[in-house]
Amino acid sequence: MGQSVIIQIENIYYPILAIVGIPANLVTIVILSRGRCELTKCITHYLIAMAAADLSVLIFDVILYEIKDAYFPYSFLNYTPICCVNLVLNFASVDCSVWFTVAFTFDRFVNICCQKLRQSYCTAKTASVVLALVCSFSILQNVPIYFIYESRKIIENLPWSCYVKSSFYTLPIWVAFFWLEAILTPFAPFVLILLFNALTIRNIVQANRVRRRLRGNSISENHNDPEMEIRRKSMILLLAISGSFIILWMVTFISYLWAQFSDSRFLEENYNDPFTVLEQSGYILRTLSCCINTFIYAVSQSKFRGELKKMIKRPMALIMHSL
Repeated sequence: MGQSVIIQIENIYYPILAIVGIPANLVTIVILSRGRCELTKCITHYLIAMAAADLSVLIFDVILYEIKDAYFPYSFLNYTPICCVNLVLNFASVDCSVWFTVAFTFDRFVNICCQKLRQSYCTAKTASVVLALVCSFSILQNVPIYFIYESRKIIENLPWSCYVKSSFYTLPIWVAFFWLEAILTPFAPFVLILLFNALTIRNIVQANRVRRRLRGNSISENHNDPEMEIRRKSMILLLAISGSFIILWMVTFISYLWAQFSDSRFLEENYNDPFTVLEQSGYILRTLSCCINTFIYAVSQSKFRGELKKMIKRPMALIMHSL
């Protein structure tokens, strides 16, 4: 019997995603690290952290899990202890990517809506502390993942590959762990991002109305109002990043809801089951979010776009000069 359609799609999709996503995130980190995009240090810290987390997802999830299983099933990486460690780092990197987005959304909410808190919270130091705490918690939270897998088979007396223990679906402690994982990712991020975005947009709309009223509702003046222009750009960047996250994680969110209210099981490999197809489709879409932010910056930030053009032109100029 041939491979299912979803597996055939994954075998083509994941290598392309790695080829595009890894350079995109590396370029993003380099450009943002230079500090020439006219962004505050606070915002820059969050954007660099998000790019680094997305890069780690591409490494641990896409390359060392998906591509490895499809094209190198008998590499040393499939030795069970190594496989389990990679899965812990896989889940931790996904959690970091998700919660860095939540942290960035909250930072923009505080900056725009909480005038008294803004001066003390929206700083590079606070951003560093928040990012470090999120990263540490994500790793510690996912350490139990190591113990939910067992070897799939024994080859030359060595445990090989990773397979979910049957007890994961029945023991109360693992059921509770799964519920905690589901709440932390993706339920809580979805609710928080939607809430912070709604409050931020409401605040921006109300502030713009007040400024229009104070400036005599002049269309030409409103158009040239620098304060409104800054808010507009902040809202575009915020909505583009958090909006793409919500859209690309929606299928995974639906599959989690489905699993909670049915007998369907995550991490099984029955590709004739509609739930498994939905689950795998969600993984495909959520990994796409790991390279989409670079294109968001390129579209919404003129300074980032300018720095990107310089990076592309420089090696081309060196090649032309050497010819």
